[in-house]
Amino acid sequence: MPIFGNRKPKSPELSINGGIMNENISKMSNNNNNLNYNSNNSNNNDNKHKNGDHSSMMTDNRKHPPKLVFQCQLAEGSHTTQVSNFSNIKQLYEKIGQSFNIAANEILYCTLNTHKVDMDRLLGGQIGLDDFIFIHRKGQRKEVEITKNEEYLGLTITDNGNGYSFIKKVKEGSAAHIIQFIKAGDHIEKIDNESMVGKRHFEVAKTLKDIPRGTTFILRLVEPFRNSFQSIGPRSDSRKSSPSMSYGSGKETLRIRKKGPPVVESMPTEVIRAALDRINQLLESFMGINDNDLANEIWELGQHKANPHDFVVAIDESDLREFSFTDDFIFDLWGAVSDAKDGRLAKI
Repeated sequence: MPIFGNRKPKSPELSINGGIMNENISKMSNNNNNLNYNSNNSNNNDNKHKNGDHSSMMTDNRKHPPKLVFQCQLAEGSHTTQVSNFSNIKQLYEKIGQSFNIAANEILYCTLNTHKVDMDRLLGGQIGLDDFIFIHRKGQRKEVEITKNEEYLGLTITDNGNGYSFIKKVKEGSAAHIIQFIKAGDHIEKIDNESMVGKRHFEVAKTLKDIPRGTTFILRLVEPFRNSFQSIGPRSDSRKSSPSMSYGSGKETLRIRKKGPPVVESMPTEVIRAALDRINQLLESFMGINDNDLANEIWELGQHKANPHDFVVAIDESDLREFSFTDDFIFDLWGAVSDAKDGRLAKI
């Protein structure tokens, strides 16, 4: 069974020659939902509260989490502002754009608690309630001419959940590492004249995979914006004094789910973190991707299954079927899930 099924401000440019390339990938997407309170429900709740109907209030509080506010800055340095009232990554980027008066499509991705281009700190489907968000904008474009002489380049690719795929990791000693101008954090904007904007990262991978060996092509990359005055951290720790941040304990996280509204959850246990790390290792070796949201979806599909057959059925009946995972790969994923459940990867 094949890996990929049939289911489905302008900056200066820099041209570089040399290299080889290919890749494989995954997905992350979020549906539109809303954390806003419905005004009619709020009025009804006020009346119920006045009449002593506290049980209804408790139920509605569970359905509608409190308004969460996150501090953010531009990674290259800026004032601190706040974002709130979003239910998916697209809405988050729109809120950030409004706060800094920039277009949402100028945002490459966000990192948590560091201004650096640290791909291990990417904002994905989970944000800790005390996390500080740093926004990385589009910077210099560069073009790399590549001759595909080998099957793999040594890249791990991910995406920002809002239409941009980028390089998460460059394997040391690989062909991409030798090229040097291909860096972790670079957005893959075009392959030859074909735009990759708006495509899922596994679609970008398939495009690269389908390029015949011996073919020379142009890879256009966009690196994150940098300047000499780049900040070294938040300019003020307003979280300590802001009443809106009083809920932050460092032990909870806002989970932006694929389906349904965001929810506040406890931080993952060591067992779950170990499972996600192992699943991501398998995704990297099999598809050349790293995707915590995909890894978490795989874990959730398998954590309550009793045997590999039920796990296979769960994957086939989920959105993951479009990846056309091989039977051997699914068995390896089941091994990671079952090892984690049995405590062989980590202990709580």
